[in-house]
Amino acid sequence: QLQLVESGGGLVQPGGSLRLSCTASGFSLESYAIGWFRQAPGKEREALSCISRTSADTYYADSVKGRFAISRDNSKNTVYLQMNSLKPEDAAIYYCAARLSAYWGPLMVHHNQYAYWGQGTQVTVSV
Repeated sequence: QLQLVESGGGLVQPGGSLRLSCTASGFSLESYAIGWFRQAPGKEREALSCISRTSADTYYADSVKGRFAISRDNSKNTVYLQMNSLKPEDAAIYYCAARLSAYWGPLMVHHNQYAYWGQGTQVTVSV
């Protein structure tokens, strides 16, 4: 069974940090570009960051640029999202998703480009 599992979410104070992990089971992530998305209550799912299969290319939304960093360790079948300087508006459910295509361009921020999704991990930023 092909599965993505996110972990690392939780409660953090403003200005704090979290590192999210996205681990695949049942398939190898090395053939997939990976995206991190988030969705807050009442809001649309937002693409935050993407990383290509070889890590040669990365993308960040303006809302997280300079604060978040995406990386991957294909030997561990895991992709990470390091989140620093967290703000209350970063609170959401965070999802990782896998895309088999080698395409790298504007369409990669659309959630319908991704075939596999994790169940999400909750991030809460509050004093």
